[in-house]
Amino acid sequence: MNKFYMSSLLAVFVLALIAWVGSLGLPWLFGIVLPYLAVLVFMVGVARRMMGWARSAVPFAIPTTCGQQKSLDWIKPARIDNPSTKFGVFIRMALEILTFRSLFRNTRMKLTHEGRFSYNLEIFLWVGALAFHYAFLVTVLRHFRFFLEPVPWCLQMLESVDSFFRVEISYDVIQFGLPGIYLSGLVLLAAVTYLFLRRLFISKVKYISLASDYFPLFLIMGIAFTGILMRYFTKVDIANIKELTMGLVTFHPTIPEGISPLFYIHLFFVSVLLAYFPFSKLMHMGGVFLSPTRNMTTNTREVRHVNPWNYPVKVHTYEAYENEFREKMVEAGLPVDKMPEPTPEEPTAEEEKE
Repeated sequence: MNKFYMSSLLAVFVLALIAWVGSLGLPWLFGIVLPYLAVLVFMVGVARRMMGWARSAVPFAIPTTCGQQKSLDWIKPARIDNPSTKFGVFIRMALEILTFRSLFRNTRMKLTHEGRFSYNLEIFLWVGALAFHYAFLVTVLRHFRFFLEPVPWCLQMLESVDSFFRVEISYDVIQFGLPGIYLSGLVLLAAVTYLFLRRLFISKVKYISLASDYFPLFLIMGIAFTGILMRYFTKVDIANIKELTMGLVTFHPTIPEGISPLFYIHLFFVSVLLAYFPFSKLMHMGGVFLSPTRNMTTNTREVRHVNPWNYPVKVHTYEAYENEFREKMVEAGLPVDKMPEPTPEEPTAEEEKE
């Protein structure tokens, strides 16, 4: 059994137990102090990482090239896969951020029984990653209703689009499917479960997976699972939760009575994820915008890229080297750019007498 998988799962269980026990005696710690600290660590950590990447030297053009670079007019270039203009870079970045284009084009190599290599597209990985990220985004946006009063119409419309089974049957005053089921929550749990199972059952992926890969998956899984429990299976006081969240966002924190310990577990998972975010691989969310392999133009055939951080150094050119060792190079049979000039012949003794 994978020790990294077990240690990460155990860590999440311990976090849930800490939140459950702590919420019974210290609700102000898990409802006020830790959320504030988590947001502070998240903001400072993300800012430091982004500033560090922004200050990193990129002296050369190193974009990933996936097609023909612009050269002669009669050769058709790949304007998106190998962009030579800022607009092409913008289109490439938009496709990368919104549709995970490079992941869609990712292939997996395997050896067949005939001894040949085959390449297959990782379609399921692309679908799972796309579903996970968009479900996470919609879930986060939906939760803004707890921090805004009144709730903007755009959030209300998003909830209406995201929910289903909001069917009311007036006959015998029967209501079916209330409260509405949010599709994003179910897709989020299913997608993160798929990403975990992929790491667990694909041997090559399992071999390179560490605890830092499993831990955020279990943490997000715990957030989605506790949210579904509060939404559909257990009773929580939404009014008190809204009062707590509005107190946090308006800097007038208060702890209402009657909030379920399950909510504090959910909130503690979110706080841990926020604090863990800047120090983990999850920072690829911000790093993709500053990746020189994506955000640079590939116009190296038009513009010579010179390292601006080069300092003047004394160099020994080949011309000077050949001038210094030309005779020895010729004697050794090495090719030279310029043959040495013939030396004048010394006069003989008879010529000197004449």
